[in-house]
Amino acid sequence: MKIAIASDHAGFDYKEAIVSHLRSRGHIVIDYGTNSDESTDYPVFVIPAAEAVVRHEAERAIVLGGSGNGEAIAANKVRGVRCSLCWNLETAELGRRHNNANVLSIGQRMIPLDLAFEIVDVWLETPFDGGRHARRVQELDAYEAGGGHEGMLAVLDRKTTL
Repeated sequence: MKIAIASDHAGFDYKEAIVSHLRSRGHIVIDYGTNSDESTDYPVFVIPAAEAVVRHEAERAIVLGGSGNGEAIAANKVRGVRCSLCWNLETAELGRRHNNANVLSIGQRMIPLDLAFEIVDVWLETPFDGGRHARRVQELDAYEAGGGHEGMLAVLDRKTTL
């Protein structure tokens, strides 16, 4: 699988380790930086990695920071991205099964490296369940495409008010 990866300074060490981990498993990795642990701004690196997924230059992306929160927010600003912030195996599995997450965010300061490797592996190996979850992803896509609440409801072919 071709995987884009990016981090800020606070996720740099895990990014480097995860790049090696992925390559040792036969994945192709496109590294969008950063390239050191010197302070930097995460959107500069995370957004291009997320865009690579939408442009089909990578099948998925992994973004890292101190907590992973800012990186997830930045990635989710890219239309077509569904970034899941994961801190255990269950969140990684559900992010894929229920949300068809195409970007994974991890916080280096939040979990040990061995767990980060396990999260990456589970997230990459878990399929999307489809079914009722596919409809929900379609609703999100319709909203994101500019249809607003009515666009989401059009996916369901029904009228509902919140």
